[in-house]
Amino acid sequence: MATTSSDAAATAPIPVRTHGSHGEATNDAESADDLLAALGYKAELVRTRSTWHVAFMSFVLASIPYGLGTTLYYPLQGGGPVVVIWGWVLVSLIILCVAASLGEITSVFPTAGGVYYQTYMLAPARFRRIAAYMCGWAYVVGNITITLAVNFGTTLFFVACINVFESEPGVGIWQAEVYQVFLTFVAVTLLCNAISAFGNKILHHLDTFAIYWTFAGIIAIMVTILAVAKNGRRSAAYAFGDFEPTSGWPDGWSFMVGLLHAAYATSSTGMIISMCEEVRSPATQVPKAMVITIIINTFGGLLFLVPLMFILPNVVDLTAFAQPLPYIILYAVGSPGGAFALLIPLLVLSILCGTACTTATSRCTWAFARDGAIPGSKWWSKVHPTMDIPLNAMMLTMVVEILLGVIYFGSSAAFNAFSGVGVIYLTLSYASPILVSMIERRAQVQDCKFPLGKFGWFCNGVAIGKMSSKSTHSCSYTWSFLAVPLFCMPSLLPVTALTVNYAPVVFVGFFTIAGVWYFAWGHKNYRGPPTDTIGAAVVDPVTDIDAFPAKKVE
Repeated sequence: MATTSSDAAATAPIPVRTHGSHGEATNDAESADDLLAALGYKAELVRTRSTWHVAFMSFVLASIPYGLGTTLYYPLQGGGPVVVIWGWVLVSLIILCVAASLGEITSVFPTAGGVYYQTYMLAPARFRRIAAYMCGWAYVVGNITITLAVNFGTTLFFVACINVFESEPGVGIWQAEVYQVFLTFVAVTLLCNAISAFGNKILHHLDTFAIYWTFAGIIAIMVTILAVAKNGRRSAAYAFGDFEPTSGWPDGWSFMVGLLHAAYATSSTGMIISMCEEVRSPATQVPKAMVITIIINTFGGLLFLVPLMFILPNVVDLTAFAQPLPYIILYAVGSPGGAFALLIPLLVLSILCGTACTTATSRCTWAFARDGAIPGSKWWSKVHPTMDIPLNAMMLTMVVEILLGVIYFGSSAAFNAFSGVGVIYLTLSYASPILVSMIERRAQVQDCKFPLGKFGWFCNGVAIGKMSSKSTHSCSYTWSFLAVPLFCMPSLLPVTALTVNYAPVVFVGFFTIAGVWYFAWGHKNYRGPPTDTIGAAVVDPVTDIDAFPAKKVE
């Protein structure tokens, strides 16, 4: 549990933890626990992860072949190969700057609270409490909805994989009813939570396995479809340059809406920060892992996507499939059995991805709850005494995900809403600490353990907007502020009751809940992380916004 004062946290005895036979690992853990105590928290979770363990988990969170495969519908209808390939490259380069920017800040504030804690510590004193509160809600809701999107995507992908076996040409063997899809989604969600809860001590081994499994699966798929290519191969000019939008939007905006594909696959970039309190040297290991993973993912994504464009069926035909990847592979190999066998690696990876997302989501929810920001915080901030996990927080997020899944009964486009709102919320939460750091002229990251140096302003500017180091009053907003309207848009025109995008409804709904809770309870009771302001009189930033003193940062 969080301490009730910074003095108490700073003087609390640090438990000696051993993580194997190597003294260096133990010393790293003790040093990380000391840093955590200086940031205001008592260590409660066991530090078992190394740099590569974190990198592997970050890789699994993105699960590039699975993440790109389940959302392939959006770039194909947004414009085809141009959006698939060059949209992926564009978004990957932007997210690399986001990862580097977050990594720099994380090296100063490596806690499970992630971007929420960082926003509080970096923001101007008069705004830090409400800024951190809203960032924290965005971070938690983003984690929950992106985990929901992963598990729901797994469900739809599983149905599509089964339907490579056809009862007659073009008709799959399982015309899943809405309730069957929902029940399958519930089963997938329960499975991922069970693996995360009962297999906590071996999760890092599963992440390591996933790396080898992923690349073995990618190579098997790519070699097979290019070698067999039952219906022939496309030219390089087509694979890299064909643009054929079918969304109904104007060409330029159609390209932009198609970027949801790449944005969804890279949206997990900052989720790994919530694992900081289970990492041996989080101030250096987590930032390195974040950047390394984006680089690996970029090349892994191209390795997966480029061969698909060379054997792509007619794009117009593909828009009839919500999950086109199984049909593309069936089209290439010509055998339902062969196609299903090639899809098995992605199905396994989808469960590992859902498990990793479930794990990260439970940690960020727990971290936000221990600062009293969620109704019922005393319950959700408990760590199970024998499992060493925030089990209550995990169960809370699982229930919320299942309840949100009910939206599918009202619209078959629910997956669009889940993935879109997850990207929106996570993007906003990532932008918060980067923006306030820029407003403060990057003063608190100058001597960090993962410095960007002269590239700092550039990376921050790409993540947020073009901002001169000499002026903090003029921004030309780019990725972070484009994502909100972009992914609230319906993917198809004209809009019908079945294709409407519910992302704006979920987006506004959660922010409304957060705002109402803050003004009903939070502005009098919520004080933010346990820093040196704890113990002072509670101040309402709405009525006495200048009352917070500047905070010393350790």
